[in-house]
Amino acid sequence: MKLICGNANIALAEDISKILDIPLLQRECKTFSDGETYVEIKDNVRGRDVFIIQPTSTPVNDNLMELMLISDALRRASARRITAVIPYYGYARQDRKVAPRVPISSKVVAEMLMVVGVRRVLTMDLHSGQIQGFFNIPVDNMYSAPVLLDDIRASFNLEDVVMVSPDAGGVERTRAFAKRIDADLAIIDKRRARANVAEAMNVIGNVEGKIAILLDDMVDTAGTLCAGASMLLKAGAKEVHAYCSHAVLSGPAIERLNNSEISSMVVTNTIPLRENAKSCDKIRVLSVSKLLAEAIGCINSEDSVSSLFV
Repeated sequence: MKLICGNANIALAEDISKILDIPLLQRECKTFSDGETYVEIKDNVRGRDVFIIQPTSTPVNDNLMELMLISDALRRASARRITAVIPYYGYARQDRKVAPRVPISSKVVAEMLMVVGVRRVLTMDLHSGQIQGFFNIPVDNMYSAPVLLDDIRASFNLEDVVMVSPDAGGVERTRAFAKRIDADLAIIDKRRARANVAEAMNVIGNVEGKIAILLDDMVDTAGTLCAGASMLLKAGAKEVHAYCSHAVLSGPAIERLNNSEISSMVVTNTIPLRENAKSCDKIRVLSVSKLLAEAIGCINSEDSVSSLFV
């Protein structure tokens, strides 16, 4: 087995490398002055099972192109099998046609990965499960739930907790969390006027006197979570905390979080925090490196990854 990474999240790749006690392959990934990406693999990979650790987070297109070119370089270097480890799958929100004459971008990305030689994908907390069906190769979608649930159990008195879905689409995920910690469930009825602009309308469920924990797969501009927190406090919640897998945190996200009534936000290290996010006292990062490392080990040894679910 061999491990390699691009420039998207070197810290995560190094953590996984240490856990598995397998050094990262030497490579060169750079950008020419005209914006073209250049990739060169320095080590021999002939006949090897190679895992590319590369989330397609900001800058999305640069990181995606790095992933494609690394995959193609490995294929041409006669790697036995190439597995793309994509902790955060960019373009996942564009998973269906929402208007005439628009692409299904997450399907396009899937087909690009298969064309360049990727033969298996390992990802985490996909925005929608049907994306797995966009691939004609095996896809292992891991969940950060074990890491997030352990932190919730350690941080709160579970008798006071109510799990809250910020929208109707996240109800299934939030219900699963609530069931595992024996907590109540609430839902925020949200109307979205346009992309990245959300308006929270009302709270469905009893949150009065409770510690409300908002659960989402990703936080982008933080508009949904901040509006939801305000609604929950108006409905009688005594505190509001947020747990999210992917810290996209684009645009005005950090300013909104600093000015919001959210007491804390817990995210994972699938995406490296930007500098302004690192300075935000409300944000705390949990590591999913061990979970991904165990999944990589299972895939390499042809064992089941189902033991890693909760």
